[in-house]
Amino acid sequence: MAEHPEKTRGRPGRKASENSAPSSVQVLDRSLKLLELLARGDGAVLTDLADQSGMAPSTVHRLLTSLAQHGMVAHDPESGVWTIGIKAFEIGTAYLRFRKLGTISRPFLKGLMENSGETANIAIEDQGDVVFISQVESHAPMRAFFRPGRRGPIHASGIGKAILSTWEDGRIEAALAGKILQRFTDKTRDSLPLLLSDIADIRGRGWSIDDEEHTLGMRCVAAPIFDEYGEAIAGISVSGPAVRLPDDRIAALGPVVRAAAEALTKTMGGRIQTFGAAG
Repeated sequence: MAEHPEKTRGRPGRKASENSAPSSVQVLDRSLKLLELLARGDGAVLTDLADQSGMAPSTVHRLLTSLAQHGMVAHDPESGVWTIGIKAFEIGTAYLRFRKLGTISRPFLKGLMENSGETANIAIEDQGDVVFISQVESHAPMRAFFRPGRRGPIHASGIGKAILSTWEDGRIEAALAGKILQRFTDKTRDSLPLLLSDIADIRGRGWSIDDEEHTLGMRCVAAPIFDEYGEAIAGISVSGPAVRLPDDRIAALGPVVRAAAEALTKTMGGRIQTFGAAG
């Protein structure tokens, strides 16, 4: 016959499992449940959250306190109301921004591919790398291909360098401090002076070039995309075999790619910013 766990005094309905130390997975599950409950309304007091979640008030308070330390929730001591915190808002906003970017960029990518005959890409900057989120492939037998989700080095990427060119040199130096700039080919800008010299050229013309710096035989033209704060959060590019992208073709595509980036920025509600500078 199955045994029934004793109920804890003073807390009717409290689960026996709450008497033991919860696992990290259980803590995460409960914390996410509280975030979901807070997100449904304009805030809630601790007792309501305990009733809705089925957790003991002491457990709810402990989890909320931990979440508050990370900025995920906020507490008004006068009313006792708990609400979603600024960090949760930032995370949600990032999701919406990049989800919107992937959707809105499709016609721009398609237009670039049709105008250039080469593969068009869009990627975001993330922790010193670029991450490709969408692509429209060329119809040519030999073409560039970047799997969505693939990460690439920011210093050896057309999109990466386009984003870096909007930063001041001091910010670039700080971001790359202590990092090894991996050498992929003889053309890789694998030192800070080489990279900064290239960045200065990019600022002057308004678009970047990956001149076989990551993969021999492949070239790329890219330009940055800005958010509503004028921060470069992504870039759009055209990539293809070097034999189809000689210097004169690159020069012709540069303004086209930049125009697409600016049009996409405006469509997203972004604010086009002047490129960064030395210092």
